[in-house]
Amino acid sequence: MKTTLDLNDQLLANAKALAAQQRTSLTRLIEEGLQLRLRAKSVDLARRQTRLPVFEGRGGLVAGVEPRSNKALLEALGDDA
Repeated sequence: MKTTLDLNDQLLANAKALAAQQRTSLTRLIEEGLQLRLRAKSVDLARRQTRLPVFEGRGGLVAGVEPRSNKALLEALGDDA
């Protein structure tokens, strides 16, 4: 499909130079760039839509156990570090 783009002159010059350096066409370079951008967008959307599980049960922390201490948590489990 043909289309017309209004690009910044310096951006277009850089893109043409890169296409020539990589021995590809400007069209192919633009297609690859769009594919990368669209793929990144879909990955970003998937990350935002992923919901982390939340424990809604009862209970909580055991009295006297420091939750920020790996050693204290392991001792509470009975696993000596």
